[in-house]
Amino acid sequence: MALSIGIVGLPNVGKSTLFNVLTKNHALAANYPFATVDPNVGIVEVPDERLQVLADMVHPGRIVPATVEFVDIAGLVKGASQGEGLGNQFLANIRETNAICEVVRYFSDPDVVHVDGRVDPASDVDTINTELVLADLETVEKAIPRLEKDAKRGDKDSKVLLEVAKRMQDWLGEGNRAINMEMNDDEKAALYDLHLLTMKPILYVANVDEEDAARTDLPLIDGQEPVPVCAKVEEELGELEPGEAKEFLADMGMSEPGLNRLIRAAYRLLGLQSFFTAGEMEVKAWTIPVGCKAPQAAGVIHSDFERGFIKAETASYEDYVKLGGEAGCRDAGRLRQEGKDYVVQDGDIMHFKFNV
Repeated sequence: MALSIGIVGLPNVGKSTLFNVLTKNHALAANYPFATVDPNVGIVEVPDERLQVLADMVHPGRIVPATVEFVDIAGLVKGASQGEGLGNQFLANIRETNAICEVVRYFSDPDVVHVDGRVDPASDVDTINTELVLADLETVEKAIPRLEKDAKRGDKDSKVLLEVAKRMQDWLGEGNRAINMEMNDDEKAALYDLHLLTMKPILYVANVDEEDAARTDLPLIDGQEPVPVCAKVEEELGELEPGEAKEFLADMGMSEPGLNRLIRAAYRLLGLQSFFTAGEMEVKAWTIPVGCKAPQAAGVIHSDFERGFIKAETASYEDYVKLGGEAGCRDAGRLRQEGKDYVVQDGDIMHFKFNV
């Protein structure tokens, strides 16, 4: 699925360093503002231990993980909504992504200049939130006169949008993010064409000092727990052999790289989950939206599967592993025959039946 998450933050918070380690695409990382002028895009594998477990059972020719797309976007500064720094370009680039991953500086390295001269995570978050809210407020204010004209001409859709836009104008004017305003589905759909930045879900990543890499008790940001990652540690891990990396993590008191948690959190933020197919050719994780029904999941594999969908032979990951695979699930009565209304669950092992 072509969904992407934009990595944003103030200059020098470690965005491009994290992107480099995530994608190994070597996007430019430098100790001065605006080192990243054009967005860099990288496709990142979603860490999922279940794939290897399935592969050990069926011995496939290859393992194909799910992926998520990250976009490294130029640093934002105060006044971006008015065009300061690379503000206009920043805002245009972020509009094209589906969600936001905001990197917040927690590390205290005196050799890396902070754009405001001090390390203050709460202030940094407030700066970016303010600029995004102001940009959205400008978008809504520009749209209202046009909507008023259309509404006077009797356009019913414009009347709905005008009403919710006026509410949104007041809401944004109070400094709130658009996504937090109470709206029904019709109102959300009406606002879609305005492409408001603060309607995008957001994930906070705390770029911490090395000694804090294993922390899980960072203060909440906007009601959610930030994902702690130490960019320096992740860089070092990327240069080690697997055995050495495992020892290094153990010494740090970590069971896995912080980036693994970040990637999985980003995948969930986009509202995605995985189902599996397992056979001699490959074990593969297929990406679908949470709440996806069986025919649409089949269509992710091939459009013919969705058009001619008959049923899906399905086992949960837990049953599949516990009972020794498809045959064991069938013998135990745990291989289910699911129809068109079945909502696929994360980790389902599926085989689709369809008419050509």
